Amino acid sequence: MKKKSDRYFMSAVKIGPKGQIVIPKEAREMFGLEPGDMVVLMADKKKGIAMQTIESLSPMLRGVFDTIQPEVEEDE
Repeated sequence: MKKKSDRYFMSAVKIGPKGQIVIPKEAREMFGLEPGDMVVLMADKKKGIAMQTIESLSPMLRGVFDTIQPEVEEDE
């Protein structure tokens, strides 16, 4: 993990068997992310993958995501 300043953070994460990743504690704290929060994942084959908090999206896009009901996960 590398923390250059309070603005930047970089870390390698491992993709689990179900395709999940864990967002490192430092990055969650940096953006105030809590369990149950929703983030937007954007992907471009040429530019890569980015994750963004809904709050930082434009008001129009934020309205779309505010209407989405989170899926309820069943206990395994």
